[in-house]
Amino acid sequence: MGRPVVLSNGQMFIGLNEHGLVHDFYYPYVGLENLTTSRSLHHKIGIYVDKTFSWTDDDTWEISVLFEADALISSVRLHSKDLGVTLHLQDTIDYEMNIFIRKVRVENLAKKDREIRLFMHQVFQISSGGRSDTALYVPDSNYILDYKGRFCLAIGGQQEDGKPFDQYAIGNYGIEGKAGTYMDAEDGDLSNNPVEHGGVDSVLRFPLRIDAASSATVHYWIAAGSSQNDVEEAHGQLQKSGEVDKRFHQTRLYWQEWLHPNDERFTRIPERERLAVQQSLLLIKAHCDSRGSILASGDSSIFNYGRDYYCYCWPRDAAYALWPLLRTGHFDEAKQFFLFARDVLHRDGYMMHKYQPDRAIGSTWHPLVHNRHKELAIQEDETAIMLFMLNELYEASNDSLYVQNLYNTFVVPCANFLAAYVDDETGLPHASYDLWEQSFATFTYTVCTVIAGLEAAARLASVADRPEDAVAWQRAATQMRSKLDALYHPDGYFRKSLLLEDNVTHYDDTIDIANMYGPFMYAKLPLNDERLQSTVQKIEQDIFKKGPIGGVIRYPGDDYFLSKTKYGGNPWIVCTLWLAQYYISVNRGKEARDLIDWTLARSHPSGVLGEQFDPEDGTPLGVAPLVWSHAELVNTILDFYER
Repeated sequence: MGRPVVLSNGQMFIGLNEHGLVHDFYYPYVGLENLTTSRSLHHKIGIYVDKTFSWTDDDTWEISVLFEADALISSVRLHSKDLGVTLHLQDTIDYEMNIFIRKVRVENLAKKDREIRLFMHQVFQISSGGRSDTALYVPDSNYILDYKGRFCLAIGGQQEDGKPFDQYAIGNYGIEGKAGTYMDAEDGDLSNNPVEHGGVDSVLRFPLRIDAASSATVHYWIAAGSSQNDVEEAHGQLQKSGEVDKRFHQTRLYWQEWLHPNDERFTRIPERERLAVQQSLLLIKAHCDSRGSILASGDSSIFNYGRDYYCYCWPRDAAYALWPLLRTGHFDEAKQFFLFARDVLHRDGYMMHKYQPDRAIGSTWHPLVHNRHKELAIQEDETAIMLFMLNELYEASNDSLYVQNLYNTFVVPCANFLAAYVDDETGLPHASYDLWEQSFATFTYTVCTVIAGLEAAARLASVADRPEDAVAWQRAATQMRSKLDALYHPDGYFRKSLLLEDNVTHYDDTIDIANMYGPFMYAKLPLNDERLQSTVQKIEQDIFKKGPIGGVIRYPGDDYFLSKTKYGGNPWIVCTLWLAQYYISVNRGKEARDLIDWTLARSHPSGVLGEQFDPEDGTPLGVAPLVWSHAELVNTILDFYER
């Protein structure tokens, strides 16, 4: 489960699985559409040598799937002791063209010269349900065209010396009881069947003569576009001598330059953490679509365990993803995102649950009715954090013109909604769904984000020279802040929520990590505030180190991906790092350091962080990578070394 390597250029996004094989292939948006058959079959690589065939995802192969340190380029090693063969893969998506490029260096470990046949398999499901796709061999330019309507893929490759693949096969997969054309490779030869339609897959063969203890390299690529002309032009460019190495070099320079603004800031950070920060920033950037959306995760494997993907833009997740980018001097992603947010904003001034990368509304499980009353299907904190993060963008960039351009169309409707969506009886925000997307009430975390959002809006109003708005929104925030004690339990901690129904107030006294983080990060309570300190003590008692591996769970009784009921929930990276950030702020550096180390120990060797873990054996649960986890890691490490 999970994708130890993801690659992206803002339009094409590819996830490699634990075997280093293509499992997710999104185009033309980051997170939409997934053109692979990721729920059932990934692309495969095969080797035929000494009359023996093997797919590299067989159990006999030793596999390492890593990233380069400073670029979205993979470093994959596939070793077969039985065959005496090692494959070294480097993969990237070209920084300016929609082309996935893979360099495969085949190493002959035997003490004799050998013929080694490399088979590259690809399986796409362009049309919904795997019907009416077409794949055909194009002899003039020597590639396979896989297409449906305006989705076109050119699949090609050649040896380093320019020699093309010598055989191919195209056939059916997933229909009429057919397992897939990839099986045609297992005798070492392909049928050269030139066309098929329906559910289709295809295979290319590269024959390599490799001296003893030597290697040979194959360049392989998939170009995506909206027409055959587009993809054929890209394919033709890669066929030129030295072009693949040139594209790799330029793409590597692009990512290194993108990271360059951070060099000075990182000099004080030890190498292990510095590498984690670099990789996290790259992974966050990989999930940013060039048209503004920021994906929560491109890992589609969760669909096999649930009802949906994480391939949506949650306003909250996107805001948290932007925070470390802003802190490290990256403003373009935030500016694109807020244009996206402005375009999808409801006419009444609030953000919906989540969105597709193409700006369409995303799926939801939040009803429009609660206890027979009409209610909004929203999480109000997602609207509030928009204003908070827009102000963070202004504070980091000092771009007042950008704020002024968004003021009337985004700041005003959002802030007016937050100021008005209040219960007269409590003076607190009206009920909505919580940040964990599970319950309907007025939550401590949500209240604090609304306070922060209104205060941020007041500052933005001053930037836009609208003093009357600034006064109104600051007054609304101040009034709400004065009501926070309604959420404070007599036993000495912030409750999770309250719900006003039929003039009766119902309390949820659950201790939740968000009960602390909202007052600490958004309401900005003084660090010596007894309410904040006692809430932290309650968290340490009830939801910290509840299982053998440690970490912080969300709240007792959390059943999301629950694996061991006796621990009350699974530890999350986000929750653990939220506690670390508090420890840093109160000079409990040793404890913060331990939680950072705990997080780094939970990462995949490639640097990818998931969502949560089995509390006993540390098995990753949920998606990987989770962008939010990487954002919190960067923020926490920056906090630690700045402090």
